[in-house]
Amino acid sequence: MSDVPFGFGLPDRDPERRKDGDEPNPADPFGLGALFGGIAGGGSPEDVLGKMPLFAELQKLMNWSGGPVNWDLARQGAISQLAVGHQPTSQAEQTAVAEALRLADLWLDQVTELPSGIDRTAAWSRVDWVEKTLPAWGQLIDPLAEKVVAAMTSALPQEAAASFGPITGIMGRMGGLMFGAQVGQALGKLADEVVTSTDVGLPLAPAGTGVLVPQNVAEFAAGLDRPADEVRLFLALREAASQRLFAHVPWLRQQLQDAVHAYARGITIDREAIERGITEAMSGMEGGLDPSNPESIQQLLGSGVLEPEETPEQQMALRRLETLLALVEGWVDTVVAAAATDRLPGLSALAETMRRRRATGGPAEQTFATLVGLQLRPRRLRDAATVWAAMGQQYSADQRDRLWSHPDLLPTSDDLDEPMDFVTRQGIDDEFAQLTASDAEDPAPEQTPEEDRPED
Repeated sequence: MSDVPFGFGLPDRDPERRKDGDEPNPADPFGLGALFGGIAGGGSPEDVLGKMPLFAELQKLMNWSGGPVNWDLARQGAISQLAVGHQPTSQAEQTAVAEALRLADLWLDQVTELPSGIDRTAAWSRVDWVEKTLPAWGQLIDPLAEKVVAAMTSALPQEAAASFGPITGIMGRMGGLMFGAQVGQALGKLADEVVTSTDVGLPLAPAGTGVLVPQNVAEFAAGLDRPADEVRLFLALREAASQRLFAHVPWLRQQLQDAVHAYARGITIDREAIERGITEAMSGMEGGLDPSNPESIQQLLGSGVLEPEETPEQQMALRRLETLLALVEGWVDTVVAAAATDRLPGLSALAETMRRRRATGGPAEQTFATLVGLQLRPRRLRDAATVWAAMGQQYSADQRDRLWSHPDLLPTSDDLDEPMDFVTRQGIDDEFAQLTASDAEDPAPEQTPEEDRPED
C-alpha cells in the first residue's frame, strides 16, 4: 500500500517555489500554509493571528490536549474551505426535504419489513454537515490516530528519549496538528459532495435524523435533465433506506467500526528509520532528527516511517469492511429500485448516475481510501446488489431482509464471488425454512423481567 493511513503524508516543500536564499519557515513547521491560503506560513505569531479570524489563539492549537486529532483545527480547516460558495438552507428547502423523506418512507413501507428509522428530518448546509457529523467522525478516526501517534512516539529508543527530552510531546502535538489539518481537508472536500447523511456508507447524523444537503442535491441534479423534485425524492429514498437499516440492525454500525479499528491495531512504525534519524542527529549528520528543529521532525515523518505493512489480520479486516459496505449499498440499491420502479420515470438515469459516481470514486470510496487505504470496488457492489435482488425474487422481501438478523447469515467476500451460488445453495433453503417455521409455529415467548421472575 503506497499511502499512509489517512493520507497523512506531509506537503511537499518545493524548493523551486522559494526565493533565492529563503529557508523553510519555522513558523510553518507542519506545512499548513497551503491549507489556509499561505497565512500559516509567514509573519510573526501576532500577524498570523490577525490574519486568521477562525483562530482565537494560536496557543490553543499548539497546546491541544483533547486527543490524537486536533478537532478544533479540523473543524476550522474544513469550514474555511467552504467559505466561498456556501449557501445556508432556506425554509422552503427544509420543507421540501421533509416532504421528500416522508414520501420516501411511505414507499419503502411497501417493499421492506424494516420499519422507518427517521424520527426527524433536516436540510443541512455544507457547514452544517461538517459541524454535525464531527462526533461520528471522532468515534471512527480517534482510535486510528491514537494508534499512529502512540506508535510514532513509542518507537523512540529509551536512551534517546533521555537525551531528547520533550520530543515525545512535540511529536504528539505535531501529530494532532497533522491529523487535524488533513482530516479538515478531507471533511471540507466531502462536504462539497455529499448529498445525504449516509453518503459515506455510515450514518453520520444524530440517531433518527434523516438528512439531505440541498446545495449538493442541486449540483447532483445538474445536467441530468430531470425535475428537481424527482432527484430529491430519489436521494431521499436512499437516505430513508439507509436509516432503516442502521436503526434496526443494531450490530451493523459497530461491526463497521470494529473492522476499521481492527485494521488500526496492526499499524506499525519503522523503528529503524526513527533510530537512524536520531543516530544521525547525534553524529551531527545532515537530515538527523533534531527536536529543536521542527523541520527535521517533519522530514522524518514524511520519509515513510508511518507507512504500514499490511498484516493478514489487517487484510481480513479490510475485506470485512469492504464486504459490509458493499452489502449495505447493494441492499439500498435493491429496495430503492423496488420502491421507485413504477413511480419515478427517471429512475434508470438516476441510478446510472449514482453508479458512475461510485465507479469514479464517490464519497464512500474517497473517505475509506483516505482513512485506511481501502479502495471499494464497484464489482463488489454489483455482486451484493445481485444477491439482494435474487433473494427477493426467489424467496420474499421479508426473508431477504432476515439475513440482517445476524452477521453470520450475511454473504461473505467469497460468497460475493459467486452470488447466485449463495442464493441457490441448499443450506440457505434449509435455514430460511427453519426460520419461517420457527416464527409461524413457535413464536418466541415474552421474556419476564429479571426482577419480576419468581424465585426458585
